[in-house]
Amino acid sequence: MDRVAKLASERAVVVFTTSNCSMCHSVTSLLANLGVNAAVYELDREPRGREMERELARMLGGRVPAVPAVFIGGDLVGGTNRIMALHLSGELVPMLKSAGALWLLQHLFSPAYKRQPCTLPAATSHTSPKQSQEASRTLQAPPMDRVSKLASERAVVVFTTSNCSMCHSVTSLLANLGVNAAVHELDREPQGREMERELARMLGGRVPAVPAVFIGGDLVGGTNRVMALHLSGELVPMLKNAGALWL
Repeated sequence: MDRVAKLASERAVVVFTTSNCSMCHSVTSLLANLGVNAAVYELDREPRGREMERELARMLGGRVPAVPAVFIGGDLVGGTNRIMALHLSGELVPMLKSAGALWLLQHLFSPAYKRQPCTLPAATSHTSPKQSQEASRTLQAPPMDRVSKLASERAVVVFTTSNCSMCHSVTSLLANLGVNAAVHELDREPQGREMERELARMLGGRVPAVPAVFIGGDLVGGTNRVMALHLSGELVPMLKNAGALWL
């Protein structure tokens, strides 16, 4: 208990995690994206990690797993759902500001990536000429057609960029629910810039346009929409209806 309390009071924001916890990464990614320099402690790398995790579970009313556990201003706020709920309601940033945690004012909707040159992958030896021609036609299709085609090829499709922390938060949440989503990184797509503009148009002009999540071929939205559905209990039924929960 003393170890947890001591560490929790040493910085404005402290997060207790484990190294293989996807939802822990989602929370730390969100905080980093808001400009928070949180202290992160991985309990599986702590000599007394097991005891600290039990203490955190007790503080959280017996919640298992006890990670992520987020402290702001020395006070235990909660785990993933609590942090995401505060973020979606607009209460998280004021709380962080009050604790003096926003040392770096980084706008949540800063440009998601700088486009890097990319080339089409060469066809491998096991690809038939017919398959190669079909793939070539798909890649050469107008951006709207390419987005629509990819969005309909699996029950859940997520358009992301490789360096987007909020994209990782969404894909981590889906993976944690057992969803085998198709993930397309636009900065690795030959038509990525055009596809991103098309997604922004579909999202009513939202910039950045990633992450963009399609379920059952329909555009659901980005981080806030997916997290709101998760917190309200609507996401899992939606995924089930789309046949996405294969695990």
